[in-house]
Amino acid sequence: MAHLGARITRIAPGCVHIELPSRPEVTQQHGYFHAGATSAVADGAGGYAALTLFPEGADVLTLEYKINLLSPAVGDHLEAVGTVLKSGRTLTVCRLEVFGVEGGRRRLVATGQQTLIRIERS
Repeated sequence: MAHLGARITRIAPGCVHIELPSRPEVTQQHGYFHAGATSAVADGAGGYAALTLFPEGADVLTLEYKINLLSPAVGDHLEAVGTVLKSGRTLTVCRLEVFGVEGGRRRLVATGQQTLIRIERS
């Protein structure tokens, strides 16, 4: 996330928001946010949301995720929101939403779902 320039802006139990400012390194040839950058912040938001419900010493790995790109991702920044739908002993499922934000207006540009597995840190 640091390499992309993304940062966590909100943390609550089961919900994390990550912002990604627009800059040439995360956009594609038409000036839209690249699908890879959009997907990366969505995946990160879901992973951190899952971590908020795990005990200390636990970590998380993404098993799978599906992203639907709904419209070109434009704006001053992207806001990715990961929300836990079901947290289990081993597997957790999260909803992923990504908004393009311009001048305070949010527009949903991507949505998805993710399955994560809890692992113990060594």
